[in-house]
Amino acid sequence: MNRVQFRFEKLEVWQLARRFNRRIYAVVKNFPECEHHALSSQLRRASVSVVSNIAEGAGRNSDADFARFLEIAYGSLMEVVSQLFIASDEAYLEGASFDSLLVEADLLAAKLVSLSKTLGRRPRIASRPPALDPAPRP
Repeated sequence: MNRVQFRFEKLEVWQLARRFNRRIYAVVKNFPECEHHALSSQLRRASVSVVSNIAEGAGRNSDADFARFLEIAYGSLMEVVSQLFIASDEAYLEGASFDSLLVEADLLAAKLVSLSKTLGRRPRIASRPPALDPAPRP
């Protein structure tokens, strides 16, 4: 069955956010049970917020509204990044997994900013976050 795609499905940034969300869900499955209703849940919700706000913004009637939802998605992405640092600090994430998630987050952040600029709105968010350089591991 062929179906028409929603506008947001055609956006590269939404596709990247969706893949990133799937990686977050996979990673938190390995967190300790004591985190299932805490950090795991927070990471899942923040990650879902990124992809959902891109979709919701794409459904708005103006570019200004869309850009505002992209800013919200960016903020949620920064929440995910912060929580990944916490997970790493607690040794819930391996170094390679942590690093690759940060690389994906950095790319996603850049795409969110780029799309926001394309919509003609000067984003209040940085053009790119500072390098996501994890603290040295002991």
